[in-house]
Amino acid sequence: MKIISWNVNGIRAAQRNGFFDWFNKEKPDILCIQEIKAKEDVIPDEYRNIKGYELYVNSAEKPGYSGTAILTKVKPKKVVNKIGVQAFDSEGRFLFLEFDKFYLFNTYFVNAQPTLARLEFKQKFNEAYLKFVKKFKDKPIIMTGDYNVAHEEIDLARPKANKKSAGFTEEERCFVDKYIKNGYIDTYRNFHPDRVQYSWWSYRFGARKRNVGWRIDYFFINKEAIDLVKDAFILDDVMGSDHCPVGIKIKI
Repeated sequence: MKIISWNVNGIRAAQRNGFFDWFNKEKPDILCIQEIKAKEDVIPDEYRNIKGYELYVNSAEKPGYSGTAILTKVKPKKVVNKIGVQAFDSEGRFLFLEFDKFYLFNTYFVNAQPTLARLEFKQKFNEAYLKFVKKFKDKPIIMTGDYNVAHEEIDLARPKANKKSAGFTEEERCFVDKYIKNGYIDTYRNFHPDRVQYSWWSYRFGARKRNVGWRIDYFFINKEAIDLVKDAFILDDVMGSDHCPVGIKIKI
């Protein structure tokens, strides 16, 4: 089974930028999407009419902002789109699907903003998310999404210049440390401890062409899922967004 995650930076823009050409070629079993930037009623019908797939959506209350979606070949037993805190739930950042053999969390984590104006809000969201995830212990857990943080210096091209930048602050990186201390595993680093590869590039200054990027999109798992995951990868040749898809292959 191939599970892919992609911040498409607008689900309608993704359609214009060749999403379906990529999707029809890649054929993931499950695709987790972040930053759909659309209310459910304005999502193009093409996403609902993909043969063999179900679409689940959690839109933000604010039009054109945030939001998550999942396309899946496998019908889930349960779908949850709320953590239980209105301030977070109103932004459509979260989709949780329960399958027979594993739990799947698709999350668009808060961007702290260049001035760090939302850093405190992000920290509160992170804690609420971790508290929610820790409730689930009876199955393998797969957690993916745009975490909006580069964990270690290897995960961005210019760590020294970004020590106090959003996405590389001590507070944000410490949350990933806490995440790992709670038993969750960064699948990409588990398979590729020394590989330098990125999943996001600024649109400014030709950053992607020069590969001045950040790895901020992840698949984390709990220890119970370690034997399920056979590979983790970054599809950094896929265009259409300022992010590229990331993924894992699992054996169920």
